[in-house]
Amino acid sequence: MVAPPNSVSRRRFLGFSSAGAAAVLLGTGAWDAASAYAAPVKGGNPFTLGVASGDPAHDGVVLWTRLAPDPFAADGAGGMPARPVRVEYEVAADERFGAVVRRGSAIATPELGHSVHPEIQGLAPDREYFYRFRTGGEISMTGRTRTAPVPWSNPRELNFAFASCQAWQDGYYTAYEHMAEEDLDLVVHLGDYLYESGVGTNKRGVTVDPEFTTETFDLARYRLQYALYKAEAPLQAAHARFPWIHTIDDHEVENNWAGDISQADNEPDQDPAVFRQRRAQAFQANYEHLPYRHTQLPSGPDVRLFRRLPYGTLADFTILDTRQYRDDQPCGDGGSATCTDRLEPGRTILGSAQKKWLVDGFAQSRARWQILGNQAPMGQTDRDPGPAVDVFLDPWDGYVAERNAVLAAAQDRGVRNLVVITGDRHQNYAWDLKRDYADPDSPTVGSEFVGTSITSGADGADMTDEGARFLAANPHMKFFNSQRGYVRVNVDRERWRGDFRVVPYVTKPGAPVSTRASFVVEDRQPGVRER
Repeated sequence: MVAPPNSVSRRRFLGFSSAGAAAVLLGTGAWDAASAYAAPVKGGNPFTLGVASGDPAHDGVVLWTRLAPDPFAADGAGGMPARPVRVEYEVAADERFGAVVRRGSAIATPELGHSVHPEIQGLAPDREYFYRFRTGGEISMTGRTRTAPVPWSNPRELNFAFASCQAWQDGYYTAYEHMAEEDLDLVVHLGDYLYESGVGTNKRGVTVDPEFTTETFDLARYRLQYALYKAEAPLQAAHARFPWIHTIDDHEVENNWAGDISQADNEPDQDPAVFRQRRAQAFQANYEHLPYRHTQLPSGPDVRLFRRLPYGTLADFTILDTRQYRDDQPCGDGGSATCTDRLEPGRTILGSAQKKWLVDGFAQSRARWQILGNQAPMGQTDRDPGPAVDVFLDPWDGYVAERNAVLAAAQDRGVRNLVVITGDRHQNYAWDLKRDYADPDSPTVGSEFVGTSITSGADGADMTDEGARFLAANPHMKFFNSQRGYVRVNVDRERWRGDFRVVPYVTKPGAPVSTRASFVVEDRQPGVRER
């Protein structure tokens, strides 16, 4: 388990590598060892937002922390001075740090909110490690991480969980308390890590300071919102326990945004140029608070989030970005029963470059399981049990031709097992992916597990009227549930098992967790079946 902050003698840290040898990341993104002499922070615990690791490779991971002795300071600076600060780190093979394998330092700059993202290399594959940070005499909590197997190996199994949608105002992060107790190799977060709305009205029944009651539009406000979320102990525990792989959905910026287009017609960011400024600040705050590698450092309103992480030859994690390059939602994101625009062949949710990268990856991958980390449901969600097709237009149902092209490419290029993991919907589904949902005889070419929210939507229910309609209207849907929680996955060479882990309530703390249902996918047999 993750250790609490502990006392370490100053002498233990004097063995760090020299400033000239340390990799020092400046706010500009350039590396410059001369800044290693920056003054340390003094007074108060600077590690109030916890620690994290991410994007595990076979030879290393990226570590993260952000210095914030006063995380709720109204200016979003976290109580830090407007100067760079050196942050030292240690990585060890044991929790007591008796066998330190890497030491170094990075510079936390005000330009990046005093966050650091040191990328640790030269670690052994498929190995557990522990890490911690130090600055100004203060030691962080201890984090645990794990490297991936070497790309050419054939691991026996993979254990991970995926989650999404954690609106602070809708409840407590109890699900993360339980996730932190699981035996996992990693966690995938599929977006809506943050919600942009104010939290003055909340189901926790707490009163918040005025600065938290407004919607987020600028960098200082986004930083405050992240601080509110990341101050939650269960979330910190889950981050400190496992390496995470992150992507975004819409609420990290604004609900249902699409490319350069804002959702709201009555807000000043409707101008695409103004919205791009908002997007740039949202992306920066996202980078500042999560364990991304330097390749995910935003350049203004642009960031490269789609990427592929191998787990030996057992699995590839192919992480998508379905927000930044998409066309606007068809038909004004309104009624869909008569919306033929959603069927237009030129409509894209991925953008041409990402689509080519995805399809080329299908042909090049040697992985037994191709895992697509996806934001909004790929499978068809018909809301009408009758002859009409009534779907949501924000997910892939608004981009039918591209969905069909991607699923056809997976089959035609010989993807052995395509499994899509998805968030967004605040509901649990297990269903089959069809090559063409308009054709009743269309073959099943893959499987999709849609995971519910951590809190969004508040307590939820096992079955709802909407769920009953979904099951009646969608023969490819094998399971529906609307409680809160996460999905735990065990993958081996013969089958995939997804356990829908749910809690009965989130509007008060202390809920127990249980497995509501388990569904499996057998090797070379696309489609889901209940275990």
